[in-house]
Amino acid sequence: MKRRTAREKALQALFQIEVSEIEPQEALQNVLEEEPSDEYLTGLVTNYCEHKEKIDEMIKNNLERWSFERLARVDRNILRMAVSEILHNEDTPVKVTINEAIEIAKIYGDENSSKFINAVLSKVNTQMES
Repeated sequence: MKRRTAREKALQALFQIEVSEIEPQEALQNVLEEEPSDEYLTGLVTNYCEHKEKIDEMIKNNLERWSFERLARVDRNILRMAVSEILHNEDTPVKVTINEAIEIAKIYGDENSSKFINAVLSKVNTQMES
């Protein structure tokens, strides 16, 4: 599975986990739809679920004029997926992760999502570098 596809499926799984409150394994099975399991996809979802308090706090700390609860669910889960990848996948450059999140936001979010995702993830990256 290509990494873009894994990221899109991770977004779908995280969305299901948030909305339906299902277990990560069930969400992964739902998005795989008979496809073989993918290590990258599983890692994105599992890492978020294992570190969700830290990841959500990082996102909250880098929001301006928005509360975490007011974020569109798609945007919130794109941010979760990307921050999880930034924190737990050292073999992917941060700029690649941010760019991929922006591109996914253009597909799944509204017309302002990509700019919003870019701004928040850039702040997260700056915070991590300091």
